[in-house]
Amino acid sequence: MENLDSFIEGLFEKHMSVNEFLPDIRETQDFTDRLIQLLFPNNRCDIKDQYRLRFSELRLVLKKLMISLDKRLNGDPGEQSKQFFDGLPEVYRLLIKDAEAIYQFDPAVTNLQEVICAYPGFYAIAVYRIANRLYRQGVPLLPRIMSEHAHTKTGIDIHPGATIGKSFFIDHGTGVVIGETTHIGNNVKIYQGVTLGAMIVKKSMAAKKRHPTIQDNVIIYAGSTVLGGDTVVGHDSVIGGNVWLTESISPQSVVYHTSTVKIRNSKDKDDYVDFSI
Repeated sequence: MENLDSFIEGLFEKHMSVNEFLPDIRETQDFTDRLIQLLFPNNRCDIKDQYRLRFSELRLVLKKLMISLDKRLNGDPGEQSKQFFDGLPEVYRLLIKDAEAIYQFDPAVTNLQEVICAYPGFYAIAVYRIANRLYRQGVPLLPRIMSEHAHTKTGIDIHPGATIGKSFFIDHGTGVVIGETTHIGNNVKIYQGVTLGAMIVKKSMAAKKRHPTIQDNVIIYAGSTVLGGDTVVGHDSVIGGNVWLTESISPQSVVYHTSTVKIRNSKDKDDYVDFSI
């Protein structure tokens, strides 16, 4: 049996033979959270130059992460970092619309600040919008590290390659899965446990549209699954809870799952059911 010393020696030799390394995962996660904190600060910064300096520091951090991508990166790290930050105003405008949608439609929300600092759905969307910006620039690895960071924190799994329109609302959020080639329109609301996934999982399908299209003003309730790259949910439709959908539906449809619920008096011993395990 191989002893520990020889295992470590072999592992080190393998380590030394690696030509490319991954970007620092914790630094990527920290960059993501610091950027969100700067876009939506919880603490006041009274000096404008200090505020500008924080953005400049983050731009250098992103450049460093780009450099660590080495041969995987298409383009100059400095230019890629600049391009990302030049697009940040649009990311911010989209996030404000997302936060406003949550505030408008969730009766439990007392103010916009509560959405921004406490709602996991908003945090997951914020990370998605940042990661999607990098994804559309062709930056590898970093977007996935960011999206998995949000997945770990919220239980919401949004692939950075998904296309999501304005005023997106995820309520509660735990267990939501949105696949890479999903297209979501404007003013869409989805609830916990919703999956927008693929019908077939094959490597040969990597370059094809595998996930559904959700048009404008659609609501998808908890536990529903919509699958397939050819599946289109028409605008202004409502998908009820626990629906399994693999075919397109026309605009303004209402789709619901039916089940039987039986209620009896607990004193009735004639129809006794033992649920003990």
